[in-house]
Parts: sequence; structure tokens; C-alpha cells
Amino acid sequence: MQDIESRPMSAHHHATTSPAPETTGANAKSSHAQEPRRNEWRVVPLLLPYLWEYRTRVSVALLFLVIAKLSNVGVPLMLKEVVDALDPKLALAALPLGVLAAYGLLRFSSTLFAELRDILFVKVTQRAIRRVALAVFRHLHGLSLRFHLERQTGGVSRDIERGTRGISTLLSYMLFSILPVVLEFFLVAAVLVTRFDWRFPAVTFVAVGLYIAFTIAITEWRIGIRRRANELDSRANSRAIDSLLNYETVKYFNNEEFEAGRYDHSLQRYEGAAVKSESSLGLLNIGQSCIIAAAVTLLMLLAAQGVIDETLTLGDLVLVNALLIQLYIPLNHLGMVYREIKQSLIDMDRMFRLLEENREIADDPAARDLPPGPLAVRFAEVDFSYEARRRILQQVAFEVPAGAKVAVVGPSGSGKSTLARLLFRFYDVSGGSVLVGDCDLRTLRQSSLRSAIGIVPQDTVLFNDTILYNIHYGRPSATQEEVIEAAKAAQIHDFISRLPDGYQAQVGERGLKLSGGEKQRVAIARAILKNPRILIFDEATSALDSETEKSIQAELDRIARGRTTLVIAHRLSTIMDADQILVMDGGCIVERGSHDALLAAEGQYAQMWALQQREKQLS
Repeated sequence: MQDIESRPMSAHHHATTSPAPETTGANAKSSHAQEPRRNEWRVVPLLLPYLWEYRTRVSVALLFLVIAKLSNVGVPLMLKEVVDALDPKLALAALPLGVLAAYGLLRFSSTLFAELRDILFVKVTQRAIRRVALAVFRHLHGLSLRFHLERQTGGVSRDIERGTRGISTLLSYMLFSILPVVLEFFLVAAVLVTRFDWRFPAVTFVAVGLYIAFTIAITEWRIGIRRRANELDSRANSRAIDSLLNYETVKYFNNEEFEAGRYDHSLQRYEGAAVKSESSLGLLNIGQSCIIAAAVTLLMLLAAQGVIDETLTLGDLVLVNALLIQLYIPLNHLGMVYREIKQSLIDMDRMFRLLEENREIADDPAARDLPPGPLAVRFAEVDFSYEARRRILQQVAFEVPAGAKVAVVGPSGSGKSTLARLLFRFYDVSGGSVLVGDCDLRTLRQSSLRSAIGIVPQDTVLFNDTILYNIHYGRPSATQEEVIEAAKAAQIHDFISRLPDGYQAQVGERGLKLSGGEKQRVAIARAILKNPRILIFDEATSALDSETEKSIQAELDRIARGRTTLVIAHRLSTIMDADQILVMDGGCIVERGSHDALLAAEGQYAQMWALQQREKQLS
């Protein structure tokens, strides 16, 4: 008998199943390999609230489990009666039809109640998985932008995948493997104690004790090996996803083989760890088989001697053999079950640790909604750093009055786009405050704040879905007619109408099937559909040609009318009509004023304007 690598099995199934990979919750980052070991069993209480909803169903399933096990142990007892009834020395005058019928009924009952147990419990498992996965998903969306910039998507997605699979594995094995084996062991022990002399239960108990101790010791060693293998697996997965997400960049630099080499290097390291893990399985199987073979041989010798001495019948010999086979078949999976449970706990622990990630940006318990009506925006002496050693904004102070348009210009890295991130409260300021409608952002509900702001970002990333879905995303409750009106306002309706699938056309991963200008216009339509009170244009026309830019700029000016608008611009010609223009450099506002006033000042803005005019004349 061998410890078989397999998926969760019901206790009444004795056939092996196809192998499935072992998993742990290793993260893509190698730093996690050095994290202190934690008590994986701590996740069990975290899972219980998700099961409490179906406590009645769980109780009935456990009742069916007990009935199935009683029937299972009853089968060898009936088999003994059949054999004894057919023994020439003890033969009855007629065929033991009643005993045979009882034997058949018990065998059917063991399967029937085990299947009923599975049918009852499957909804419990799937509902728990659904609720936990949803909780993690919501929590991930509630974490700060900093968390998502520092984590690799492939590693996080693998953590969630393994964690939810771990829930199913844990529940299946705990309730349908561990409990049945324990219950069956005590039932078999009761039969051996009551029907045979002390040597039979003694041999059985010693063998089971040795088997369990050996299995746990070797499996603990193997888990360490497998944990390393899964860490390398996560790293390979993250590297593959990162490469595929940057497909165009790979092609631009003709680096397909370079990426394949990096991926193969990760796979090679995983291969070595996986081979070591699988090889160690042989040692476990040999030791288990040795213990089982020795115990079965010794018990059969005792039983055979009893038959010769006429203290036992042939039926007793068959009973001992059947009981031991019935006990050792599920016990044979103990190593695999123990390993899978431990790994499931590790997987779940990794996933639940995502739930424990601190929400850097969290609503205050007393947070309130934005007041109705037009909203002014004010940055009051704002300091900000992504990290302590690198200050991004220093003493930034300006106001965008309700319904006014303020533009921000400056070289790359001057802190322009950071203003938009702070206004959305992706980060909290290091010093000073950002106010909307005279309310500090930290006193507002984030959902209320963000529902009032619309943005057309410089780098437009679309969902891998239809054009309709991506525009509709601005306001999911909008009608299709409103979506089309927004597309017309963004000057993209005619382009969409010419596509074979129209609004149902797929845009591809991150919108790769659309040009930069087309993606930008989808983003503009999405912002128009949202109908926000505050608008942010972050280099909104940077991907457009001059002719398209002029037509869309007119639409942007139209939709911005009456709204509080912050424009982050590169092309100065697009913000000449702004009520105020801020010039940023090195995280500070170095100039401010109207277009004409800044030109007259002959400062940094005037130099930028002159440079762009020369470039325009040369083009």
C-alpha cells in the first residue's frame, strides 16, 4: 500500500484518483520564505463563521457519516456470518438468505449514506469558498495603491486561488477522511476487543501508532521541501504573467528568447525542488507498506493459529482480514491527507493574511458624505512622500474654485500626476491637507469622494471586454442610449459604428486592439458618462493627433463648463483658457497666473511656451 498523491476522496472510495499538484501559500516574493513560521491551525477559527450559516446541514451530514461508518463496519461482521453459515462443520440446512440480504443491504447503505453526506455538504463548501473569496476580493480593492504597486498580480492571484482551493481541501479531508478514519478505527477496535483476545487489538494499536508517527514525521519533512517548490512555482507564474502583460514591449525589443530563458530558469529551479519532493514520497511509501505488511502478517498468523486450535472459525479469519483491509485502506491515505491538510492550512493562512493587510487608507468611523452642489478643491500647504527618503510635493498650496478650471504644467517628475492621486485619496498627505467642498478628505467617505470625481488618465487601461462595457463602466446604471451619447461627445461613436461588431467589439487585454487615441477617447466617453462634479484631465489628449485633439478639446471644454476642473497638461496650447495655470518644478509651485500673465513674466512657463511653438513650426 502506498501514500497516494490525489485529490480529496470520500472515505468510502477506495480507488486511487489521478494525481494533483500539492500547493502551499507561498508568495511570489522570496522574502516570504524567511518569514517566521506561524501556527497554521489559527485559520480554522477564522473559517468557522463562514460555516455557521449551514450548521443544520453540517449536523445532518455528520449523522449520515456515522451511519455510513456503522454500515461499513457491519459488512465484515455479516461476511463472517455468511462464511460460518457455509462452513461444512457449521453448515445450516438452507442457504442463509437473510444473512446475505443483510450483507447486501449494509454494503449498499455504506455507499448510500456516504453519497448523501457528500451531496448535503457540497453546498456548505462552495458557499464558504464563495464568501471567503469575495471578502478577500473586496479587501484587496480596499487596500492602498501602494500595496498594489508593490505586489505582483500573479503572486496575489495564486495566493487567492490556492487559498480558496485550500478551503475545499480542508473541509473535504477533515470531515470526509480524518473523522471517518477515526470513527472507523474505534469501531474496528471495539470489534477486536469484544470478539478476540488481547493480542489482536494490541498488534493493531501498536501498528496504527507506529504508522501515524512515521507518516507525520516524514510528511513534516516533505512539507518543507514542498513549500520551497511552491515558492518557486509562484515566482515562475508571476514572471510569466508579467511577461505576457508586457507582450508589446517584449516584441519591441525582440526579447522572446530572453523572456523564455528567464521563465525556464524559474521552471528549472522548481523542477529540482519538485523532483526532490516526489523522490521523498518513495521513502514514505516504503515505510508505510513495511508497517502495514508486518501488522497484517502477524494478525493473520494469530487468526490462522486460532482456526487450527479451533478457538476461531473460518469466519473469524475472514473477519480479521476484512476489518484490517477496511481500516488500512483509508489509513493508507493518512500521509497524503495530513500533508494536504497542512498545506491547505498554509494556503488559507496566506490568503487570510491578505485580509489582515492594513488598509493604509481607511474611512474614519465618523466619515461623512460630500455636501451637494458645486465643489471647490483646495490644497493647503501639502507635503507628500511615497517614501521617507524621496519627497514629491513640498508646501503645495492652491485652490480650484467651484466651477473653475485650473491647469498644472511642468517637467516630468515634478509631481503633477501625484496631485490627482492625492485628490482621489489613493494616499494620505504627509503634511497639510486636501479639501473638497471645505471638507478634509480624511473626514469623507471614500466612496462619496470618488463618485464625485471623474478622470481621463494619461495611460488609459481598458478591461478585456467590449467597448460598450468599458464606456458603461463610468456609470453601470446608465442606459445604452446614454452610453452612445457619451461616445458621440467623445468623438468615437462613428469609429465604433464602423466596426463589424460595433459596441460589442472586444478591446483585448488592456485595450491592445485599439490605438492610443481610440483608447483615450473611450476613457473620455467613460468620464463623460460618469457626469462628475469634479473633472481631472491628466494629459487627456496626449495620445491624439493634432486634428483629433482640436475636436476633442472643444468637447472637453464643453463638458468641463460649470464643473470644477483640474487639468494636468503637457501641451500648453490646450490650457490657454484656464482660469489659473500652475507651473511645478521639483515638487513646488514656482509660477502661477493666467496664460498672458505668465508669458509676460518671461519665466519658466514662457520658456516652455516658446520651445513648444518652435517645435510646432518645425513639425
